[in-house]
Amino acid sequence: MSVYHYLTVSAILFALGTYGVLTRRNAIVIFMCIELMLNSVNLTFIALSRHLNSLDGQIFVFFVMTVAAAEAAVGLALMIAFFRNRETIDVDQINLLKW
Repeated sequence: MSVYHYLTVSAILFALGTYGVLTRRNAIVIFMCIELMLNSVNLTFIALSRHLNSLDGQIFVFFVMTVAAAEAAVGLALMIAFFRNRETIDVDQINLLKW
């Protein structure tokens, strides 16, 4: 398989993640779509790193995975706080500026 196959799969995954972020209202599903987008970028980094015989892409993947883990932990904590405050995680109903 060539690098173009991996890049095509990565582009499809990124497009699906973008579609999910723009169309969904559940905050947990939005965070899952963001994770899908991050994983598609990781696939691109790994494919290009292998194609160019360089370790730079794999180092970037390490940092992206670290940021994704931190984002998931903070995002889940925010969702728990929002649910305790408003009893919903629907992004249309979450507005902290209104009481």
